[in-house]
Amino acid sequence: MDDFLNIVKERGSGALDKKMGIEILEASPSRMVGRMPVEGNTQPVGLLHGGANVVLAESLGSIGTQLHAGPNRRIVGVDINATHHKSATSGFVTGVATAVTLGKTLCCYEIEITNDKGERTCSARITCMILAERN
Repeated sequence: MDDFLNIVKERGSGALDKKMGIEILEASPSRMVGRMPVEGNTQPVGLLHGGANVVLAESLGSIGTQLHAGPNRRIVGVDINATHHKSATSGFVTGVATAVTLGKTLCCYEIEITNDKGERTCSARITCMILAERN
């Protein structure tokens, strides 16, 4: 697991992940854990209370899929379904992404986002299609 966390840290996150302060705490193709600050975040309207949960969920699912796919396969489609249960208005939100399916052409993750009190703020399911290995 530490090897995957090192890979994520070496490759870095995307621009939005960095801007939002997403920190990856645990990384493997089958399980991702990350957290993100809510207070003081200056994202566009809609991202702070509801959308921040989706951004964290999508980031965790995307990183897990990239780790599973490896360098020789490409992610070609992402479908995300999210349900907001409670607004995250202060502190941090923490997300746990657990792989449901890890196949040659498909990855699926179920993700739970919670606030500092441990209350569920969002649940999501991300499904990614992966192209076969490149020649």
